[in-house]
Amino acid sequence: MIIQFTVGNFRSFHLKRTLSFEGEGISELKSNFFSVEKHRLLRSLVVYGANSSGKSNLIQALERMRELILTSVKLNDGDNLDFSPFLLSVVSENQSTFFEIVFMQNQKRFRYGFEYNLTKITKEWLFQKSNSKSEKTLFLRTIDGIAVSDEFIEGIGKEVSTNENRLFISLVAQLGGAVSKIVIEWFKRYNVISGLDHKDYNGFTTKMLHENMAGCNESLQLFQRLKLGFKEIRVRESEFHPSELPNDLPDQIKLKLIKELSGQKRVSLNTIHDYFDKNGIKISSKEFDKDKMESQGTNKLIDLAGPIFDTLSSGKLLIIDELDAKLHPLITTYIIKLFNNPDTNLHNAQLLFATHDTNLLSTDLFRRDQIWFTEKDEKEATDLYSLYDFNLPDGSKVRNDSNLEKNYIRGRYGAIPFIVN
Repeated sequence: MIIQFTVGNFRSFHLKRTLSFEGEGISELKSNFFSVEKHRLLRSLVVYGANSSGKSNLIQALERMRELILTSVKLNDGDNLDFSPFLLSVVSENQSTFFEIVFMQNQKRFRYGFEYNLTKITKEWLFQKSNSKSEKTLFLRTIDGIAVSDEFIEGIGKEVSTNENRLFISLVAQLGGAVSKIVIEWFKRYNVISGLDHKDYNGFTTKMLHENMAGCNESLQLFQRLKLGFKEIRVRESEFHPSELPNDLPDQIKLKLIKELSGQKRVSLNTIHDYFDKNGIKISSKEFDKDKMESQGTNKLIDLAGPIFDTLSSGKLLIIDELDAKLHPLITTYIIKLFNNPDTNLHNAQLLFATHDTNLLSTDLFRRDQIWFTEKDEKEATDLYSLYDFNLPDGSKVRNDSNLEKNYIRGRYGAIPFIVN
């Protein structure tokens, strides 16, 4: 479970900014959070902001941190790191990017982070806290070296084996460290996906339905409940046929692909529709390849079902950029309710998403601490703040009975585009 994430000097983020899943002591929508130890953690967060305000960069920061951690063990000495600093300041181009995340795993609270530039990890740290005890330092890394605590026995003696461009936590986990593996495994438990291009996770949903994995039945029930136009969905397994290849492929490439794919099986999802006679009476059914015949919105929802129900069934974190793209507002609302409702979110999964759909603010979906905004300052750097923390011009806080959608559109909370006449 994620508690908070901090990013600095990454793309449009100049100074450090923190996104928090820690719920405030407010009375509204108490079912939208769950308690772990002394933490009140929110089930979902939504991020609003004008185009180019930094919403996607926030999500990309979470993805970049995850990728750096999971791929660090593959780096050779001297390989460059994926470095994208804030480019509108002379100072920031020569400074390190900062990532830190606080999370709960195995009833323990971890705080892990690192700083890096194009060629090396400049700082790295890991802290652990159990129950009500104070936070313990497990290791600290600076340019001068790595200091390992006696509490982190698995890391002792491995400092000298760590290349400048590799993360110490990844090396220790690769060599069998128990605590470091817990940290690495947590980063494998969240997915960052695009709401615009859903082909990347099409294969996961197909596999889930084909192999009847966890979330399969819930996905099928979702399709029925939302009445998407088809009566059912079926998984079809078929052998590759040369006719599937584009006609304009050069003969040499086509022959090579036919040789490589010959005998391999293809799995596809097909939708089943009623077929009617001239009097409107159903006489049979017709089966269509969903990718070719269904709308973009229907295709997205089907593909999105896999990540959604995998996350819900295993208590993971799901991060989606542009969740609302191609979806009707009522369907977007339904998906959010799956996470906010403890009856459908039994394992305390969490959802973070960015959107432009202000309709979501007009319903009783979110607490004030679940609504976040990104806005560029006068130096073109992204600021990040929650509705709960926002101060109105008179110094007061936003009331929980305010017309949030109307006030946001009017610019009372900032984070909207300014259109010059």
